[in-house]
Amino acid sequence: MNLEWNAFLEQVGATRAAERVAHFGQPESELATALTGDSCCDLSHLGLIAVYGPDAETFLQGQLTCDVQQITPDRSLPGAHCTPKGRVFASFRLFQREDTYYLELPRELLEPALSRLRKYILRARVTLEDASDVLARLGVAGPNAAARMGAVLGAVPELPNGVVMADVIYPRGVTVICLPGPTPRFEVHGAARELSTVWNSLAPNVAPVGAEPWRLLGILAGTPTVYPETMEAFVPQMLNLQLLDGVSFHKGCYTGQEIVARTHYLGKLKRRMYLARVDSPTPPRPGDPLFSPQADASQSAGQLADVARHPNGGYAVLAVALIECAEQGVLQLHDASGPALRLEPLPYGFEAAG
Repeated sequence: MNLEWNAFLEQVGATRAAERVAHFGQPESELATALTGDSCCDLSHLGLIAVYGPDAETFLQGQLTCDVQQITPDRSLPGAHCTPKGRVFASFRLFQREDTYYLELPRELLEPALSRLRKYILRARVTLEDASDVLARLGVAGPNAAARMGAVLGAVPELPNGVVMADVIYPRGVTVICLPGPTPRFEVHGAARELSTVWNSLAPNVAPVGAEPWRLLGILAGTPTVYPETMEAFVPQMLNLQLLDGVSFHKGCYTGQEIVARTHYLGKLKRRMYLARVDSPTPPRPGDPLFSPQADASQSAGQLADVARHPNGGYAVLAVALIECAEQGVLQLHDASGPALRLEPLPYGFEAAG
């Protein structure tokens, strides 16, 4: 735990639950603010794996689905680490700060992902370590987020996945990442003292929110996240990662590449990720199964990838489902008696199936 950053969050009224900031005193209004206003969120519920050394780029290029050579101090990308069978073990956002690459992913997946990556080091001159408490991080979102961030930092990235190193009043500055999606969103990474300065400068014009509103915005952006409940459940294309520059089909070999490439070039994609709303008397969870009367009895219709409460009622979900059932049939949560999912358009288009 970054003690300095944690102490600052307590000073500004954060309420913690399950090792994350749950809210700042008004959880319901914070959820609504995330959709309509400008908000600021602590991102300590996300962990960081630092990767550095002479062979860092080569090592990551041989492990991750995205093209690591495209990662620069000015550009970040989403991506995944797969098993040899092409199943996504962990998803992340990859960015570079100085001479170090950082993989950002849910904290609960950090240790399993770190251990798995270390198994592939062999003789590579590379170091992997948990850097979650080295850098503090916050998210800023809303219709005026870019203008407010620009006023505080002097510059922000203009394009999704863009990165700038902005100077504040301390020498190392902060790394600012522009995230894709319908709501302008930015991540800010830096030392706790620097980020507390950014937070306080934004405070008069943005509302602090907990982790779930930020998760909701990621779901509405169609950004996939793998959790412990869904480890090894999907190939990258099922999570739409190829539509988000999270998969390269031209960079060469990486762990699981043969299966991923075969799905792309030879196979017909049978499942993909959809955005939907669902009303449920109990909170759904990632990994919950889906049912469809159109699905063959021998196979599942799909499962949930991500879930967050929606301020207008019910839950917003990302669901990985059989394309035929989703687009020509009905999807229900859990079983035939479960509530139906109502599909909503994603902010990006699908490529032709098949």
